Amino acid sequence: MPPTDRSRDHTGQGAATTVAAHRVRRRLRADRARQLADLLRHQLLTGAFEDGTLPHESTLATDYRASRNTVRQALDLLRAEGLVERLPGVGTVVVAEKYPHGLDRLMGLAETLREHGRVTNEVRTLGPAPAPAPVAERLRVRAGADVLYIERLRRLNGLPLSLDPGCPAPLVARAVAALSDPAWQVRSGAATALSVAPADSAVPALAKALADPNPDVRKAAVLALTRHNATEQARAALATATTDSDADVRAYAARGL
Repeated sequence: MPPTDRSRDHTGQGAATTVAAHRVRRRLRADRARQLADLLRHQLLTGAFEDGTLPHESTLATDYRASRNTVRQALDLLRAEGLVERLPGVGTVVVAEKYPHGLDRLMGLAETLREHGRVTNEVRTLGPAPAPAPVAERLRVRAGADVLYIERLRRLNGLPLSLDPGCPAPLVARAVAALSDPAWQVRSGAATALSVAPADSAVPALAKALADPNPDVRKAAVLALTRHNATEQARAALATATTDSDADVRAYAARGL
């Protein structure tokens, strides 16, 4: 092959590699923006921004360890949904109202939509991830600490319906098994995941996790048990944890009661 042809061939390969890498980066940023939009949407709809104004883009970027471009994309998604608006000199403000939902009867999504079709779940993401500051504060763990991130896509009659985090029933057994993992970070993340699992499966496993040698795991178990403190077994486990050797575990357990 003549030198000019080899040079042209290498140039073409380099250009193709650059384009492919750019596409991957763009797709990853889009995924991060969607995940950030999901977190902000949840906070927005649950009244987390009491003054009706979201933090500045730089603050969101720091709290969620995201780039400014990712934050802007996430806010653009929320604006397209009609949830927020950008006001000059003010910032990003909430324009959607919190959805009222009565607590006289709680039903699962499948039960609620039974008359409209079949609800299916697809787990899209499952694994450890560093907790952004707002999430860490909610879970009462250190910002950046590893937590178990689970994301599932729900469909109604095959059409996308919602994308949300949680611990669906098929993953409860895996989360319980992960409480025996050699890595304490995995055990801690598993305990956190069980905070949103059915109490009859989660509470017995979390009660056993109170004997874990790592105080961070015991702390995560106590915080998860607090979410289930409507059950007698969870309250009994929390009462036991008030005598733990770690001061933080004792304090969280007392608060959970």
